[in-house]
Amino acid sequence: MSEETRTGRDDKAGDKSGDKGDGKTVTVVHVMRHGEVDNPEGILYGRLPGYHLSDLGRRMADRVAEYLEDRDITQVIASPLERAQETAAPIAKTHGLDIATDARLIEAGNVFQGKTFGVGDGALRHPDNWRHLRNPFRPSWGEPYIEQVVRMRGAIESAKDAARGHEAVCVSHQLPIWILRSFVEHRRLWHDPRRRQCTLASLTSFTFLGDRIVSVGYSEPARDLVPAHLRAGAKRRRGAGAQQRGAGA
Repeated sequence: MSEETRTGRDDKAGDKSGDKGDGKTVTVVHVMRHGEVDNPEGILYGRLPGYHLSDLGRRMADRVAEYLEDRDITQVIASPLERAQETAAPIAKTHGLDIATDARLIEAGNVFQGKTFGVGDGALRHPDNWRHLRNPFRPSWGEPYIEQVVRMRGAIESAKDAARGHEAVCVSHQLPIWILRSFVEHRRLWHDPRRRQCTLASLTSFTFLGDRIVSVGYSEPARDLVPAHLRAGAKRRRGAGAQQRGAGA
């Protein structure tokens, strides 16, 4: 599954140096969501350390490495969290590169981190949680959407500069990737999490012409390995923990 959209946004946020060259250099930054995580208790793990890829998640990472084997990858960059580093490892190995770490690619902050918070588990009926749910537009339960845009845009600008004229892979997490794409494609930032098009081990690819994003592509190289209930737009299972289902991971 793959698709591409074009964007008219003439946006150079995060790059004040201007184009280095003739403005016609094509650079592609693939922003990848990590593979499946070993999380049998369904914890909303957020930025917590100690959450690693499952065996299936490692197969997903290997699949994407194979998919990108013939691409002109010169930079592999990852969030500092273990699941992102482990997803980046086979891609870096395939291209003979070291993994660079960029903290701006980290998962979004969330006040429910460390808890189970899933459909049918009663979390929304608990009074202690209500104060965190008062403003879905910011959102009130976690890192503001606009702050995610700023740091993620900065991260891909840096990746673009490092790989100028070639391609880079940045491994990150579902919500920051989707918020970045929504901003670039002129969509509102608040949204229904069930409608995010950012499944496990997917690639959201930003093509730059000089320093301007001219198109956004989306592909799922490991789609056949992703359980049906974790795919984009799938119906959620009652009682399953949010990140066990892949929401916001």
